[in-house]
Amino acid sequence: KPAHAAVSTARQTLWEAMTAAAGEGPGLFTATAPTGSGKTLATLKFALEHAARHDLQRIIIAVPFLTVIEQTAAVYRAIFTGAADNELLEHHSLAGLGRESAAMDAVDPAERQRRLLTENWDAPIVLTTNVQLLESLFSNRPSACRKLHNLMESVIIFDEAQGLPRDLAVPTLAALSHLCSAYRSTVVFATATQPAFASLHDAIAKLAPSGWQPREAVPEHPALFASLRRVVVQWPRTGETRDWEDLARQLSHAPQALCIVNLKRHARSLLDALRDHHAIRHLSTNLCPAHRRSVIERVHEALKQGQDCRLISTQCVEAGVDLDFPLVFRAMAPLEAIAQAAGRCNREGRLPGHGRVVVFDPAEDVEARRLYPSQAYYQATEVTRTLLIDEGDLDIGNPDVFTRYYQRLYDLTHPESENKPLGEAIKGRDFPEIARLYRLIDQDTIQVLVPWSDRLDLFDEIKRQAIEDGIDGLWMRRAQMLAINLYRPAGGHA
Repeated sequence: KPAHAAVSTARQTLWEAMTAAAGEGPGLFTATAPTGSGKTLATLKFALEHAARHDLQRIIIAVPFLTVIEQTAAVYRAIFTGAADNELLEHHSLAGLGRESAAMDAVDPAERQRRLLTENWDAPIVLTTNVQLLESLFSNRPSACRKLHNLMESVIIFDEAQGLPRDLAVPTLAALSHLCSAYRSTVVFATATQPAFASLHDAIAKLAPSGWQPREAVPEHPALFASLRRVVVQWPRTGETRDWEDLARQLSHAPQALCIVNLKRHARSLLDALRDHHAIRHLSTNLCPAHRRSVIERVHEALKQGQDCRLISTQCVEAGVDLDFPLVFRAMAPLEAIAQAAGRCNREGRLPGHGRVVVFDPAEDVEARRLYPSQAYYQATEVTRTLLIDEGDLDIGNPDVFTRYYQRLYDLTHPESENKPLGEAIKGRDFPEIARLYRLIDQDTIQVLVPWSDRLDLFDEIKRQAIEDGIDGLWMRRAQMLAINLYRPAGGHA
């Protein structure tokens, strides 16, 4: 079915706003628009027009998660059908561009050319991750720094910009601001939940005189949000909790529903509670990329055909995954995560009324068990909770609510004071130490190949090749689709 008229109108409005903004001079931009309003295509339109008008050299799109890049890459490949590797370059682990061996370069000239293009980002359009882009800016390794000259006079789009870690916010924003002011680049932060980074301007200005004062590419975005009110949110009352059995009963009575939890352990508990029910699917980063892609395709098809479908997922479904459920359950979380979850509900506006988002607190012993993925995630969740207590039910369709939320969060956590060792290293121009301390993903993980039953033939083949022929670039490219990241066991041994 086509999208509802209001959604189509909002997408057209966003398209026109981004096209108009493309005529402005290079610099810092925000692009604030609701989920499902077509940001991916609208920001690409901005980038193409902006680069053409201002004679910029390339477009770089950075996304926060590999689960996002799978879908984004598919969209770009569909648009640029027939583009060669030197025109549309993907630089992320799922593209197999990692530790290729020198021997492989010597055997396969095409592989060597691909590796050189990747190290230099010498292509009109580059699709990469925040990790690849931002850690290169703070790296001291020649292989990571070779691409930096190609950031000059480029359009750099950060999709789902709310994913930037708070403890790295000030140095990161300072580096990007300097890139715009000194090297004629344009940086765009696109998201439905725009962080209030402007409130960090003074701290950023100490590192980059231009500070952080972006232009909004969609100045009428509050009206855009108001026109796309597709869901109602049911917030938990103080002290109200739900156990997994109760939640399982509610899900079993809903033909099509998505439930997003904060931990893989929680997903497993809920799946156990649903073990006697049918049409249950699961999504998390414990599934290899090929398996995740298969699950998303099957969920898409079930929703399209009106079949029963209940998806239990971790946060990996929230950003950039194009799903459209009539009912979404979301464990209590940071406000931006709840808004992103709501973006998977009535996304196309096809329901006769509003979609329904139910926020809940899991019934677990808070003292005995960890309820959130990290301390930063816990702090942001508690800010959401206090804002809910102070203001009553929160309107996630109102951008002003997010401004107040982020300001409270920054007042609590003081991003300008976080990660003092990194700040000292930057001040002292200690580049090896800067590279060591600047890590978007600081957990020590290892990659493990999994024998997913649907691709067991591929698993057996690449296992045999590794044993008999060794590992090279082509092998890694094939193996990535069956690889997952696991925390390194205690003691540092794999």
